[in-house]
This record gives sequence, C-alpha cells and structure tokens, in this order.
Amino acid sequence: MSSLLNSARWVGISQASKIAFQLISMVVLARILPPTDYGVMAMASVVTALAGMLREMGTGTAVIQKKNLTDRTTSTVFWLNMGMGTSLGLILWLTSPLISAFFKEPQLQGVLIALAALFPITSATTVHQALIERRSEFKTLTIMDIMSQGIGLALAIIAALNGAGVYSFVIPSVSSAIITSIWLWSKSGWRPKWLWCNQEFKDLIGFTGNLTAFNFINYFSRNADSIIIGRIMGATALGSYSMAYKLMLFPVQNLTWVVSRVMLPALSRLQDNKSEARALYFKSLSLVVTLTAPMMVGLWVLREPFVQLAFGPKWGVVISLLAWLAPVGLIQSAVSTTGTVFTAYGRTDLMFRLGTFSTTLNVFGFWLGAQYGLVELAAIYFINNFINAFVCGYFTLRTLEATRLELYIALKAPILSATVMGLVTYALSLLLSSDFSALTNAVGITIIGAFVYLTVITKVFNQSLEPLMRLARGGA
Repeated sequence: MSSLLNSARWVGISQASKIAFQLISMVVLARILPPTDYGVMAMASVVTALAGMLREMGTGTAVIQKKNLTDRTTSTVFWLNMGMGTSLGLILWLTSPLISAFFKEPQLQGVLIALAALFPITSATTVHQALIERRSEFKTLTIMDIMSQGIGLALAIIAALNGAGVYSFVIPSVSSAIITSIWLWSKSGWRPKWLWCNQEFKDLIGFTGNLTAFNFINYFSRNADSIIIGRIMGATALGSYSMAYKLMLFPVQNLTWVVSRVMLPALSRLQDNKSEARALYFKSLSLVVTLTAPMMVGLWVLREPFVQLAFGPKWGVVISLLAWLAPVGLIQSAVSTTGTVFTAYGRTDLMFRLGTFSTTLNVFGFWLGAQYGLVELAAIYFINNFINAFVCGYFTLRTLEATRLELYIALKAPILSATVMGLVTYALSLLLSSDFSALTNAVGITIIGAFVYLTVITKVFNQSLEPLMRLARGGA
C-alpha cells in the first residue's frame, strides 16, 4: 500500500495542478468568452474524443497489463498507433465540413481542421507513456503535466484577450501535445524498432478488442448529451450544459483518475490473489468516496453563490443544472473505479456488456430530456446513473468474489458523514444573514462544512485519515 500511495501522491499532484489550471482557465475565460464559444468547443470535443479513443484502442493499457512484455509487443503497438493516428487525423480533416453541417455551426470546421494535427503527434507517445506508467514512474509524468498545463493556460488567456475566440481552447491543446511528446520521448528510454508481429497483433486485439468496444460504447454514453444538445438546442445551450458538467466532473474525474491510474498495475499484479485484491480495491474505493463525497455535497449546497461569483450572471442556468449533476458526480466517482477491476482481471468482455447497457439507458434519457429542456435532461441523467451504479456494483462484487457487507463498510463512513455535512451546511445557507456578502457566506459555510465532515467521519465512525495523510506525504 505504501508504494501505491507514493505513486498516488505524484499522480495526485499532477491532477491537483490540472484541476487548479482548469478552474483558473474556466473562471478567467468564462469572463471573456461567451457560452457559444464553449458550445462550439464542446461539439469539437465530441468528435476528437471519438477519434482519440479509436487512435489508442486501449493499447497503452495492454502494455501496462501484459505480464511478459517484449520489444515485439511494444514496437507492434507503436506502429499500429502511428498508422491509426495519421489516418484518423486525415479523416477528421476531410470530414470537417460534414460535421460542421451536422451541428449547423460554421465555426466548427476550422476548429476541427486545427485539432486534426494532434493525432499523429499524440500517437507517437502512447507506448512511451505506458512504459513509464508500467514502471510507476509517476514523478516524471507529473513534471510533464504541470509544465504543459502551465504553458497551455498562459497561451489560452493571451489568445482570449487578443480576440482569438474559440481558438483560445485550440492553441493550448496543440502546445501541450507538442511539449508532452518531446518530454515522453526524452524520458521513457525506449525507441521503436522496425518490428511487426502478427501474433502479437492478434493477442493485442484479443485484449483490446473488447476494451475498445467498451470505450466506444462508453464514448456514446458520455457524449450523447453533447451530440443531442448540440444538434437540437444549439451551441449556446450546449455551452451552458458543458460548463455545469465540467464543474461536476473536474473533482470527480481527476481524483478518481488518480486512484484508478495507480490501482490498475497494482491490481494486475494481484490477479492470482483475490483476497489482497479485494482489500486493495475497497481501500481505494473508500479513499475515492472520502474525497469526492464532501466535494459534491458542498458543490450542491453552494452552487448558486459559486456560479455567481466565479462566472457571472450569463451562466445562471448552470445553477439549476448542478442541482442534478452534483449527485451524479458522487455516483460516478464510485462507479468509475469498477472499470479498473474488470480491466485488471481481463474481463473487458463484461465491461463491454455493461457499457452497452449504460449507453442505451443514457442515450434514450438524453433524447427524452432534450424534448423538454436542459434541467429535465440533467434530472433524467441522475436517475440513469443511479440505476447503472447498482448494476456495475453487482458485477464488480462478483468479479472480486466480495460481499455487499464489504461494500457497505467501505462506503458507510464517507457517505453518512457527507450527508450530515450537507444537512448542516444547507441549513446554514438558509439562515445566514443577507447582510454578509455572498463570498463571506460561502467561505464560512465551506469552513464549517469541512469541520463537520472531518468531525463526524473521525469521531463518530472512527475512520482514520491516515491514508490521506500518507498520500500527502508520499506514502512515508
């Protein structure tokens, strides 16, 4: 557990910096750019996310998971990725007019042409990054992330202030890709060879085929809302929705990703020891929920003053959306860890089936919600996530040969502590005098909420916060 926490510490630093840079970017750029620019970039992200998933095809995960790794495997993966990345970049460039016409957004074509150049660049580094992660050298990746994110943020703000509009989002993406590629090639210690092995390719497809199919299905589950809102409601509505979704997703995605990223190689090494694997998973799950539960409850309680203070009146609809999306964030923080279990145990076939179920549920829900409005769509999304959590939880317990009691023990303290915190802080938000500024009230409620949460979880449930402190100290 010590080495896992040490790795998580560096990944955590990377993700903390990413959250900080992204929040700064959101607050600053939201004051300069209109929701329409955010909507156009959300449309572009729908397309580039699909192309990016097809480019990588889970081969990086296969490099990390594979027990016996050879030059034949890594070189085959490299050339496969290069071929896919170059082809997808060309396809994206050629189809940009059609995609722009589908979304009825003329600005989208130029944005997609600029982003198409990213794919050959990022394809050249998949193996290099996977090898560094396989060795758990997360410090190297953390330095890279902070450097590329910092430069990208500076360029985005400069571009926005100089009237670049939606291209203020494109410029940092391109610069970060170039910086990341140079860094990974210089630090990985690996160079591709002129090798191609058909048997390795077949073995890779056996593992990555189901994983890619799952990612493909999961892509539609996570992007169907943007596709439907963008097509039916337009760029402005999509911009408002994407802002609310980002606020929900930032802490959840980044904190969960920290644990999941270091948990995959650890669980892969424990494939033949389910007892230790169960213990590791439930400790990791408890850690994730201990971090995300108070954040999502706090976001729900303080959604109105936060949006007003950070973004201004033109983003008012975000407040209503967060009422439903904040609980979604808590649910997703727990459910997203289940994919690591299925991947580590080679059950990508099960991931695919569960992903198909989730996607079918969400796509129908998004279509139904779009007939009524953004808030109604968010409400249906919450209900669907609640249903999906029970299904994924059931199969995760089966895979680990675990019991519902073990799951209850892992989640009891953080969930109930966050519930108490939510009741106290919500009551305070109603009782605090309007004589104080919104900022003063928000800061006061945040401090009291943190105190209540920490008191309940440590004194009432006797849960030690040592794993969090060890994470901060790097596993010392």
